Amino acid sequence: MHLHRMINSLAVVGAAAALLAGCGGASGTAKAPTPSSGGSSSATSGNSAGAIKIDNFAFSPSTLTVSGGRVTVRNADSTTHTVTADDGHSFDTGSVSPGSSSTLTVPKPGRYAYHCSIHPDMHGTLVVTG
Repeated sequence: MHLHRMINSLAVVGAAAALLAGCGGASGTAKAPTPSSGGSSSATSGNSAGAIKIDNFAFSPSTLTVSGGRVTVRNADSTTHTVTADDGHSFDTGSVSPGSSSTLTVPKPGRYAYHCSIHPDMHGTLVVTG
């Protein structure tokens, strides 16, 4: 039980650090892009695809910029996570088990805030260009 509290505390600290640094990304199909603050860490995917890694209760990069295509979500953490659009409908990986991956279709251009629906203190941003 003590370990569970420690993991939850680390998740909260990690999420707070991520919020201070900025937010990072995922994908799906979009209604209206959700505004969110920019992040200090970002990655740009060339032409069609990008990747989000989940590790230590955090999304990496915190902000992912892609020009279209697909986004692969890889869970390198010790527990199950999701990548779920904050607007509740643009995209959702569902549960991604430790060591597993999921692929999202990138939504129309815009900026999309997302979180883990299991660990709501985990946040990221997906920026979709042209």
